[in-house]
Amino acid sequence: MIRIALAAALLLAAATVGAQAQTACPTPEATANPVPVAIVAPKATLEVRVADTFATRDYGLMCVTALPPRTGMIFVFTSDHVEPFWMKNTLIPLDMVFVRAGGRVDSVAANVPSTTPATADADIPRREGRGMYVIELAAGEAAKDGIVRGAKLDLSHVGKAKE
Repeated sequence: MIRIALAAALLLAAATVGAQAQTACPTPEATANPVPVAIVAPKATLEVRVADTFATRDYGLMCVTALPPRTGMIFVFTSDHVEPFWMKNTLIPLDMVFVRAGGRVDSVAANVPSTTPATADADIPRREGRGMYVIELAAGEAAKDGIVRGAKLDLSHVGKAKE
């Protein structure tokens, strides 16, 4: 049920973006794998879509207008290093969880503000952290699910970066 809700929310968001925003939003072909994978957190199992290529990581959750509880996206990189994120066209506030290769949470950027296609580049929020994975969830979700610095997540269903 969560998988259907996540897929529907992401498809609806892409379909309902207005003509003005469509010029600012990448095409749906750039989106992450539509089949979510499970990540076991301390207090919940999350269903996340995987962004494991440059194009899918670049698109991320742009133009998404809502995320159901316990859903989101995981960005997969090739190794643990500092990953900068620029929240262009991120229409909802997010929690960003930076996770090391072994599944240990390195840091959480909670309640990163949303933007609109009209937000000036200088005003777009930027966050960075160290990890091989970055999980984006709706703002407030990380705390509800027990995801804090030092927490261990089961990422066994998440594959490797493709590029």
